[in-house]
Amino acid sequence: MKILIVGAGEVGFHIASHLARENKDVVIIDKDPAAIRHVSDNIDVQVVNGSGSSPVILEESGIKEAEILLAVTDSDETNLVACLVANLISPSTKKIARIRHADYDKYNEIFREHAPHIDTLINPEVEVVKTINRLIKVPCAVEVEEFSDGRVKFVGIHLDKSARLAGVRLSDIYAVTGKQSPLISAVVRDEELIIPRGNHRLKAGDLIYFISEKDRLVESLSIFDKHIEPIDRVMIIGGGSIGFRLATLLEKDSVYTKIIEKNPDRCTELAEKLNKAVVLHGDGSNQELLRAENVRNMDVVVTLTNDEQTNILTSLLAKRMGAPKIITKISKFSYFPLMSMIGLEQVVSPRLSAINTIIQHIRRGKVLSAKSIKDEQAEIMEAVALETSDIVGKPIKEISIPEGTLVTGIIRNDTVIIPTGESVIEPGDRIIIFAKRQAIPKIEKILAVKLEYF
Repeated sequence: MKILIVGAGEVGFHIASHLARENKDVVIIDKDPAAIRHVSDNIDVQVVNGSGSSPVILEESGIKEAEILLAVTDSDETNLVACLVANLISPSTKKIARIRHADYDKYNEIFREHAPHIDTLINPEVEVVKTINRLIKVPCAVEVEEFSDGRVKFVGIHLDKSARLAGVRLSDIYAVTGKQSPLISAVVRDEELIIPRGNHRLKAGDLIYFISEKDRLVESLSIFDKHIEPIDRVMIIGGGSIGFRLATLLEKDSVYTKIIEKNPDRCTELAEKLNKAVVLHGDGSNQELLRAENVRNMDVVVTLTNDEQTNILTSLLAKRMGAPKIITKISKFSYFPLMSMIGLEQVVSPRLSAINTIIQHIRRGKVLSAKSIKDEQAEIMEAVALETSDIVGKPIKEISIPEGTLVTGIIRNDTVIIPTGESVIEPGDRIIIFAKRQAIPKIEKILAVKLEYF
């Protein structure tokens, strides 16, 4: 598979790195020589110095042989033009554009229907707000993903020292709790991701990923001594476009919302656009202001300013002042490994949200959604089981699934099945697969063609 990436910023660099590890043929284009050098020095991909919206550059880069063009520069206009020009030269190439400005929101459907030069529009801000909203609804989790239109939840939680499952083998969970354990897909310990077996012993501090039906989520969490408390009060630090999008969503859910914003003109604009949210002019990193606005009585504090250092420091301050749950927005991927070390577990990134959305569109087969897990050590994806694949028609235990892979869910019509080794996948089933990074190329072959390829 050949993929052209227009834009060598953080998103382009990260996607190129991700695809290069899977031995895909990647060409990255950027007119900034420094950005191109950075890619060339760190990733084994082809690089082209030039404008990704230039027909000459696109032809030289091999657009006619490319299956996918990803336009992910910081300019919406450049991304749109790159897709337009690529379509003129190579109509069969799938075009994906990252679009960030809110002005395009209400035109997304029009683009899909009437703009053949763009196959998919991805708005990182929309995606990150969805991520934040999922975390708000399951405040005890550090990661929440949804599949099958929300009917299946993929949840990551930390096992507390006081939890009754600390030190317990997976095979003994029922004996300890009296409840059937949800399917545990992975355990992360000391930054290493493990797909556990029945004799695996859980430890306090483990990051545990499990699959649960939506209707059984409360029960599944209780097994790990976690509980969902109702969220009634949210404080947003930063009234930019993401803060506004989140406040609008929370208003629809009747959640009491406060926004603290430094720019007085933006405060006026927010107050005019929002119906119920309280808009305050001030510095969200000011301790006295946070105390005056009862930050400790908020259910959730979300830091969404355009400065990630401010977000980190404000999050730490709010946590120290007693706020029970903090969600922090950052952009630099290099910061991610540091966040849990300083006590900030719920971290979101518009760039990472965009990358996860892009991943599903570059997977072979009928992949409906895909998410990277824990520093890209693994991926969980939802796909349609093809009738021609050897993955259908026999018990899962008899299928030669690649090592480091689990079939974690089957959705058949309106029924959600948490599979066992005896479960049989039928053609047309939506299946949820958890796979370590090394197994993903083989999983793509399973989803695209018959299993006999490997």
